Amino acid sequence: MTHVRKAVIPAAGLGTRFLPATKAQPKEMLPLVDKPAIQWVVEEAVRAGIRDILIITGRGKRSIEDHFDRTFELEYYLEAGHKVDQLKEMQEIAEMADIHYVRQGEPKGLGHAVSAARQHVGNEPFAVLLGDDIMHERSRVLEEMLLAHERFGRSVIALKPVEPAEISFYGCAKAHDVDGSVVRVEEIVEKPAPEEAPSNLAVMGRYVFTPEIFDALEQVTPGKGGELQLTDAISILLDRQEVYGWCFESGRYDIGNKLDYLKATVELALEREDLGPAFAAFLDDVVHRHQQ
Repeated sequence: MTHVRKAVIPAAGLGTRFLPATKAQPKEMLPLVDKPAIQWVVEEAVRAGIRDILIITGRGKRSIEDHFDRTFELEYYLEAGHKVDQLKEMQEIAEMADIHYVRQGEPKGLGHAVSAARQHVGNEPFAVLLGDDIMHERSRVLEEMLLAHERFGRSVIALKPVEPAEISFYGCAKAHDVDGSVVRVEEIVEKPAPEEAPSNLAVMGRYVFTPEIFDALEQVTPGKGGELQLTDAISILLDRQEVYGWCFESGRYDIGNKLDYLKATVELALEREDLGPAFAAFLDDVVHRHQQ
């Protein structure tokens, strides 16, 4: 089976859920502790063995490109100041992957953003990682999805059970068990009302696609707001070939959601050897004071 060599990270959204913080900076550059969100996503792809990464950007996203580029003035300053560890870290950011960029001319939805990757991807399977979804470093969701793709030779989407009241925020898949965490998708719909949802399995922001998804995207008609929905393209793909799902339950943060962003920041900070103990003591004091 063809090894998946390329990943696509759509990063052209306007970040309206985080205004005013995202008025003049990309939402993907918001920090989780001391690392921008998109770096967490790139590192996840690299851990899974994918180093050819295409980031779909848009107007006002130039700082993403600058972040993954070499900064010789900064490196010179760090070297002159004998800040060896920081210098090594900055150089590793620029060298961790072969990162390419293409602009999505206008925000026409996730489906349109993925379709912009067609020329770069060519006739190969590829992964899609959404920048709003951060997976914990211990999560092996992407690695397991890649193994499932190698096993079946078909597209694989990440699925997570959610409460019925939450399903209208996500794509929703009806599926039947294959074995273990693998399911075969029977139906997929975009943001159904809770009473109309075919299941409680929500589509999360990780996908491994066969190249046939591009033909399906060409057939998608614009939906609400004139956007092309990736979920609609997966539904079309279902009529042509099997689509599988990988089900998981933990390790994911929706950092486009303010509460999840705060949770991710706290949990990731607590795990840091240099910050965790002091931060835990501070949080314990905060809780104690608020309970009084």
